[in-house]
Amino acid sequence: MTKECFALLENKLSPHLHKKDTFMKRAITPRERLAVCLRFLATGDSHMTISFSYRLGHSTVNKIVKETCKIIVDQLMSEVLPEMTTEMWKAVAEEFWLLWNFPNCLGALDGKHVVIEAPPNSGSLFFNYKSTFSIVLLALVDAKCNFIYINVGAQGKNHDAGIFMTSSLRQRLENGTLNIPQNRALPGTNIVAPYVIIGDSAFPLKTYLLRPYPYNSGNREFEVFNYRLGLARRCVENAFGILTQKFRIYQGRIKMNPASVDNIILTTCVLHNFIRKNSENEVNSFNLESLEDSSLNNLRSQGGSASSQAFREREKFKVFFNSPVGISGMSEY
Repeated sequence: MTKECFALLENKLSPHLHKKDTFMKRAITPRERLAVCLRFLATGDSHMTISFSYRLGHSTVNKIVKETCKIIVDQLMSEVLPEMTTEMWKAVAEEFWLLWNFPNCLGALDGKHVVIEAPPNSGSLFFNYKSTFSIVLLALVDAKCNFIYINVGAQGKNHDAGIFMTSSLRQRLENGTLNIPQNRALPGTNIVAPYVIIGDSAFPLKTYLLRPYPYNSGNREFEVFNYRLGLARRCVENAFGILTQKFRIYQGRIKMNPASVDNIILTTCVLHNFIRKNSENEVNSFNLESLEDSSLNNLRSQGGSASSQAFREREKFKVFFNSPVGISGMSEY
């Protein structure tokens, strides 16, 4: 975060962080309250360590972090994660075609397990297949590694495909209330295909959600499709990698109650978008080749039945990627 970006963030949040002075003592300034919160998120230091650094009480730091995170989410969520319009979806799809050579794509979907300390009296609710306790972050990311949609709070024991199926994203996609553009012909062809989001094998195949064909099938066309889908999906892996590099709190177990962890995850995602939007050199400040090695755990692969229409829609993209128009510029194939 640059000095200018911090100043802009402070200016936006100061009216909500301001506390009145009393006869007993002067209130902690909005600037210091924001600095304490960002220090906690960026380093993952304990509240006790930060309290020594800023000469504040341990309970004071705990309260500042919780209050500031809530204010950041409340004040910036609508700005950096706005309700998507049809034109905004089209712009995202155009960026995916220009940057990742994947047409009619509205975003890359993935989920990660955020490791937490076992909540008291929770039994196995948060216990996941990696034998850790976690909360799941489900995110849809655009071609430039910005979050478009985030869903936080699912318990680690929940089945990964079930998390998507119960999410508001899936419900709105099914109901047609996301302002998704009408079907469009794939570039340079007469193949009319829907706008889709792309995911890995952890997600079910839908008319609006593409997943890979079975791997090691020996089918050349399947391999080409999987390669192109995997290439476009790198943006969501990169987004999680940037998130964990910038906010080191993800490098270890988060020792807070689940409700507070949910708010912290939301805060880091909001700040991720805010910093990338307001820092000129942010986009190029990370080595994208190393970002996929995230400290967050992947979701398990999940099969399941799919409609015949979903198979036909995926077939359209497979045919396109194996055509002269779709394969142009891809030297590997």
